[in-house]
Amino acid sequence: MSEFLYDDLSKRQRRFVDALASICSNGEATRNELLEVCERTGIYTVPPAWIVQDSRRKVSRGVYAIPECVQISQTDDAPVVAASVAAPATVAAVPALDLAGSAVMGMTGGDRSSLIPARVSTYVPWGHFSSIEKILKARIFYPIFVTGLSGNGKTTMIEQTCAKLKRPCYRVNITKQTDEDDLLGGFRLIDGNTVWCDGPAVKAMEDDRGGVLLLDEIDLASFNIMCLQPVLEGKGVYLKKIGRWVTPKPGFTVLATANTKGKGSDDGRFIGTNVLNEAFLDRFPVTLEQEYAGRATEKKILKKAMAAVNVDDSDFAEHLVKWAEIIRKSFAEGAVDEIISTRRLVDICKAYSIFDDKMTAINMAIARFDDDTKEGFLNLYTKVDGDAPVEAEAPVDWNAIDADARVDLAVPYDDKTDAKAAGCKWDGDRKVWYTTAAAIASNPSVFEVWNPQAPADIECPF
Repeated sequence: MSEFLYDDLSKRQRRFVDALASICSNGEATRNELLEVCERTGIYTVPPAWIVQDSRRKVSRGVYAIPECVQISQTDDAPVVAASVAAPATVAAVPALDLAGSAVMGMTGGDRSSLIPARVSTYVPWGHFSSIEKILKARIFYPIFVTGLSGNGKTTMIEQTCAKLKRPCYRVNITKQTDEDDLLGGFRLIDGNTVWCDGPAVKAMEDDRGGVLLLDEIDLASFNIMCLQPVLEGKGVYLKKIGRWVTPKPGFTVLATANTKGKGSDDGRFIGTNVLNEAFLDRFPVTLEQEYAGRATEKKILKKAMAAVNVDDSDFAEHLVKWAEIIRKSFAEGAVDEIISTRRLVDICKAYSIFDDKMTAINMAIARFDDDTKEGFLNLYTKVDGDAPVEAEAPVDWNAIDADARVDLAVPYDDKTDAKAAGCKWDGDRKVWYTTAAAIASNPSVFEVWNPQAPADIECPF
């Protein structure tokens, strides 16, 4: 294989071989490994023809010889990082590494084999899905700010749009500490060498497939987010630390999600959110307000969520949606301080599949609320779902109550003779039968059928 030399490769081919070297140290690679590097780096969309269509490189079915990968480690002429500028005095020039799979993937939503999100079979397109799809299909630079209460599917909507269009999504979860080094790139210590690593914003700009930079929870950002000002203008950005100008490729755009509109949270529900710079916000030409899904759509979401965990209970889905809808209306009117999100409803469905008990699933999902709110939500659900078991109240110890305490009774008209015989009295002003705690304690079976209430703060006349 001496006819294949690293020095003979084009610049693009070298970049691909550089990225492939980490998994092809023996000079051979499978088609799946080639595809993995394609998806991870975006240098090619499919395994390149100069490898897979060259009969001289074929070792066996689906295995190809790429001796250039071995030659990288054997030559002193490997490409250096930021070769166009002098490295800092304390930093030696080192081999360039394609860190899309480590530095960038680690910052954009965790470990996955591709920056193109996986299609979720249970996802139900709704809300602004079609609008975002149209914008991404246009392949023009058009930043979007998506705002709405938590748990209503903002981030999932964007990721699933990218999945449908096969667009790489560079998701960055913003925090107060997120800065220029995290977003645009910086020097990293790799195997004892100081190496420049592009940040997710730069990677998204240079992705040939039309990278989508997703800034998740952007209203948690500090003033450091202003480093993205030139990026949000779509003109490119200058990496001053290495003296490189980055021009965005066609299709690149930016989407941001937030629970507020960048003006902070007055009610304290979204603690940590900040007031964003007006000049920064003004660079988003579109703001999409995402509400919770309507009843029919949300029911469809829950039924698919149930199907994914082998549960089929359309009535439960209907009751959950109606329950959540009432709570949300109460929240909007200021009657309650908590809300039930679509995400929490999906969590209830998952818990139901595990414990096979509706009330257990609901109890677990709302346990984070204070006791009064939790009790109110549970009582509301039992009214929405007439078949839901009502938690039995602990029996009253009538002997522990003052003997002369008045106890009201729910005596039907037909039982008034029996009530008189049991010594009960009629309160004409309040139109209710009553007795004493001592009477009930002496013969509870007689009075239990009339649902004795806890003693009222009314003096008993006998």
